[in-house]
Amino acid sequence: MKMTSMDLWTVGVPSLPGRVNSPEWVPDVGWDVVPKHILRINTDTEHYGLGETGRGVPIEDVRAGAALVLGRDPEAVTLQNIYEPRTDGTETMLTVGTGPAYHALEMAVFDLVGRARGIPVHALMGGAVRDRVRADYWMGSQTPEDGKRTVARALEHGFKGIKIKCKIEEPMVERLRAIRDVAGPEFKVTVDPNERFRTAAQTIELARELEALGNVEVFEDPIPKSDLEGYIEIYEATDIPIAMHLGSGDGVLRAVKAGVVDCVNLGGSMVGFAKSAAVAEAAGLRCWHGSGVDLGIMEASFVHAISVVPNCTMASDIVGSWVREHSLIGEPRVFEDGFTPVSMAPGLGCELDMEAVERYSRACETLQGP
Repeated sequence: MKMTSMDLWTVGVPSLPGRVNSPEWVPDVGWDVVPKHILRINTDTEHYGLGETGRGVPIEDVRAGAALVLGRDPEAVTLQNIYEPRTDGTETMLTVGTGPAYHALEMAVFDLVGRARGIPVHALMGGAVRDRVRADYWMGSQTPEDGKRTVARALEHGFKGIKIKCKIEEPMVERLRAIRDVAGPEFKVTVDPNERFRTAAQTIELARELEALGNVEVFEDPIPKSDLEGYIEIYEATDIPIAMHLGSGDGVLRAVKAGVVDCVNLGGSMVGFAKSAAVAEAAGLRCWHGSGVDLGIMEASFVHAISVVPNCTMASDIVGSWVREHSLIGEPRVFEDGFTPVSMAPGLGCELDMEAVERYSRACETLQGP
């Protein structure tokens, strides 16, 4: 079998009105119009594989990544490093799991190999340890009243918690109290200001106010991750768990050595996520999978990666399907009681909705292999 070509669509899928921010606080979402690329690797057989880039990945990177895999036999690819060249003893090996548009090409190759072998992607990663993964609802910066309506919607769909975007200038106590008023203290909130609580002093003051409400699950990235001294102050001053959003095992090691986190939010490619999670597990830390409010193919890859990681027991950010107008896959992701199922179908277990792809497409092209 040979990977012969790649179909590539540049797409933009807007967010649903009112699903992210309150317009009086943040008039325009902004990130939802940043393009993504959907790709399909074709072969000289009936098998193919689907992938999806993160927001804003340059198309030149996708083309460069395609040049590293097209023309090769997917069954001969090293899945821990799909860009590893077939060497004749003179080529320089690439760093494992990195390179132009790596995440998208990785999931497409895994999908292709899984389809060809008739097994799910998680089987290629060592096997699932769970048949469903936890997920929380999500909202951006919303007023307390808008937040109440969002939480009511989350409860209608069976969710047990929510992640909120925020900043220190917002009425945080009122926001968390409004959530508790609707859902009770057992409905937990991941508070993620993307470092916009600014300082340790401001974070500690807010934490002391929120502790009494009893519904905060974790503070994620309260201040800049470079301020380890500030994290130490926060960690020692509050009982609220502290997390960092990290993209590599090196980052996990740095946080563990500093003694500033109770858990971690991890990203990276599928194999990269699993490797980082293993570092966290060795340190006795739980984790969850982060996201960029993505579309259906990428979220399918998240679920497979989460399913093989024993310590990924916290609710992950699998949020795109209820934030964006469409996920671009045929069967929408199902959520029940705060969980989404792990697919047992070959590959990633999803198919493109080509009508939707064409509707949201801004450009398309086909790249030919050697």
